[in-house]
Amino acid sequence: MKKEVTTLKKLAKELNLSTSTISRALNDHHDISHATKERVKKLAADLNYVPNIFAKGFRAHKTNIIGVVVSNVTHHYTTTIIRGILEEASSKGYKVIISESNNDVAKQTEMLNTMIQFGVDGILLSLSKMTRDINHVLKILETIPLILFDKVSSKIPCTQVVINDEEAAYNAVEHLINVGKKRIAIIKESKFSYNSEKRYSGYLRALREHHIPVDDKIILSCDDINMEQGKLLTNILLSLKEKPDAIFSITDTAAIGVIKTLKKFNIKIPEDIAIVGFSNNINATIIEPQLTTIDQPGYRIGKTAVSFLVDEINAPNNILINKTIEIKTNLIIRESTFKIK
Repeated sequence: MKKEVTTLKKLAKELNLSTSTISRALNDHHDISHATKERVKKLAADLNYVPNIFAKGFRAHKTNIIGVVVSNVTHHYTTTIIRGILEEASSKGYKVIISESNNDVAKQTEMLNTMIQFGVDGILLSLSKMTRDINHVLKILETIPLILFDKVSSKIPCTQVVINDEEAAYNAVEHLINVGKKRIAIIKESKFSYNSEKRYSGYLRALREHHIPVDDKIILSCDDINMEQGKLLTNILLSLKEKPDAIFSITDTAAIGVIKTLKKFNIKIPEDIAIVGFSNNINATIIEPQLTTIDQPGYRIGKTAVSFLVDEINAPNNILINKTIEIKTNLIIRESTFKIK
């Protein structure tokens, strides 16, 4: 038997009052007597009445709900961003609906449309890395405020909260140069990944500025940059006649695959080959030797993104804002590049 949901109409019928009186009583409106408020609230509690925030939002044209779409909710870096989003949203009186695209553009489009149907006041979006056509995102921008974070696109005219991937990668590679490395390989994603291309640009700039020649043989790419790919690409690098003396991986996950493979072949880290990762994954300090990496401040990115989104939600006339907010990163030096005595 299906349970009956208690509505304002049912409360009104039980108490022989209008639905507007019930609504005002539940919201402590000043023109409703204390006695009536008490009667209404008691019955609401007895019948387990829960306000329909979506219906309420549609009437008020505001739900105080933020939609969030990410590529993968299980990724450690993403979870730190979500924590920042949830805390900042709560402090500003907003609830959050979170969904994941699994890097599927069709699902990303579906989730964005679902957020609109739920009546969210604004959306935070980390683009699927497979996103080529941005028309579905541009359509959302015509409707409600939308802010991109983490995985972004220069083609979308909206506020974007990012780290400076290019500068962070430059610092990582320059560190390798400063510890005496001269033949530095990179493991990156295949083209079209915004973050990967920015990090690759930082890698190239560091080599150029330090007069180190670029060798295509030690620039390796893959579609899904994970631990297994890190292992596979390291095997390729070790098969070269002229092996690298350092490897920069644009993710910690792949960098850990690098370390596992080097240890398998008894290659000394960092003496023979040093490694730098990117993101300060939870496993960066579990692996032996501990991984030198770029710390991505996900929590701060999440809080910042919400703060700017709420400002845009409350801005008069829904003015379209187009600016980039860069959150600073730090290079955390550990034993994979610098042997601690």
